[in-house]
Amino acid sequence: MKFEIRSIKKKYGKKEPLTDASLSAKEGQCIGILGKNGIGKSTLLSILAGVQVADGGEFLYTDDGESFFDLLKDRKTLSEKVGYVPQGTPLFDELSARDNLLLWYDKQTLKNELSGGVLDMLGINEFLTVPVRKMSGGMKKRLSIGCSMAKKPKILLLDEPCAALDLVCKQSIYEYLLTFKKMGGTIIITTHDESDLALCDAVYILKDGVLTPYDYDGNIDRLIGML
Repeated sequence: MKFEIRSIKKKYGKKEPLTDASLSAKEGQCIGILGKNGIGKSTLLSILAGVQVADGGEFLYTDDGESFFDLLKDRKTLSEKVGYVPQGTPLFDELSARDNLLLWYDKQTLKNELSGGVLDMLGINEFLTVPVRKMSGGMKKRLSIGCSMAKKPKILLLDEPCAALDLVCKQSIYEYLLTFKKMGGTIIITTHDESDLALCDAVYILKDGVLTPYDYDGNIDRLIGML
């Protein structure tokens, strides 16, 4: 499995957050995208998830390494291949974790995933009957990831998934993401958190609408100077 993002563009009036956003990734990789607040990182992920429409560019995907097709022109396949976890919480506050999951999973699949599957790995059994309005930020984030995995996507888009979470919750999410990578999944993650970079096999900086590869060597001061 491989995908390429080619020349994604997006304009809002005179503002153009994305002018030529391009990158490529293959099976089992995690790609980190860094940049200042408001620079267009969330816009890029929402386009790749099919939430917003690009003004130009392609999201090319292949299973065999030869026959590419544009996911932005095939929303059904995009919804099957791509899971998306936005910064906000796409959950119903008054419903329990179980009831939120039942909006995405059928009952048998939910039972299977809670007993040894992705939902078990995310520790959702611990708060299955808790209403979303009573959950901690970490519970909500794990539940959001669980919902995004209902169709077993090959690509997972995560918009600052560990922002403001405690270390225990971060570790739980990291462990699942490492498992997802080992199973051949590919991740794109936007982040301001230096610890997230340990997950990444490649890092890009988004600046002036363009994605530029960056070789992160652990020097955070040099990295900040590039943003």
